[in-house]
Amino acid sequence: MTRVRNYKREYATYHASKEQKKRRAQRNKARRQAIREGRVKKYSKKDVHHKDKNTANNKKSNLRILSRKKNRSNKI
Repeated sequence: MTRVRNYKREYATYHASKEQKKRRAQRNKARRQAIREGRVKKYSKKDVHHKDKNTANNKKSNLRILSRKKNRSNKI
């Protein structure tokens, strides 16, 4: 039996928290930086990956461009 996700509750308890909003903004900043540098194009199917999993660390040496599938898998 599968459970039905309560997206409204999920947003209220996780996605709307101050900490998560801050982390999302840091990830977006890294993407905008990569677009400006020409490392990735707008609307491409690529993600900006933080090697050390720290979204606050947006140094060039910590970022790399990966496909969505590779970045979102657990194999990295």
